[in-house]
Amino acid sequence: MPIDPPTRPVRLPPGLSLELRRGDITAQPDLDGIVNAANAALLPGGGVAGAIHRAAGPGLAAECRPLAPIRPGQAVLTGGHALPNRFVIHCLGPVYGEDEPAAELLAACYRNALALAGAHGIARIGFPAISTGIFGYPLEEAAAVAFDAILAPGAVPPGLTLIRFVLFDAAALRVHLAALHARLAPDGPAAK
Repeated sequence: MPIDPPTRPVRLPPGLSLELRRGDITAQPDLDGIVNAANAALLPGGGVAGAIHRAAGPGLAAECRPLAPIRPGQAVLTGGHALPNRFVIHCLGPVYGEDEPAAELLAACYRNALALAGAHGIARIGFPAISTGIFGYPLEEAAAVAFDAILAPGAVPPGLTLIRFVLFDAAALRVHLAALHARLAPDGPAAK
């Protein structure tokens, strides 16, 4: 279903594009880096982490081993190995209802991933919906936190030209589109 672009000006830094699409985060060859919704041990696991580790091959797990464990909100960077992307940024999102303050920890994932992208010259990055799988973060709340974090003044480092949310299914895409449009509306959080 085609989506019309917002009719109001988008408050993004100059030269930055923001995309949302349904798809496989491991099949984004035009991105310099992708973000892994990791577990604390940075092991393959299931969901996004499992898919990324399967596509990257065993070298990714070997590179991750000395970087683990990480805490909720933290992010670490590795090479992409057999992925079509040069880098993987591994973020540990909060387990909803256990890791508190959940919204702050989830926002920290996005902020820390963007900071690593800036530090390593990543111009085009792809994010999944962090913490919304087995970690149980409600999709609507997670999408709101994600966009509030990346649309915050100063969140996007210079040199970043594309942020793409690669979402697993049509429902996640709809929720993220609604959250983004709410923040771009004249009376939404981005307009304040």
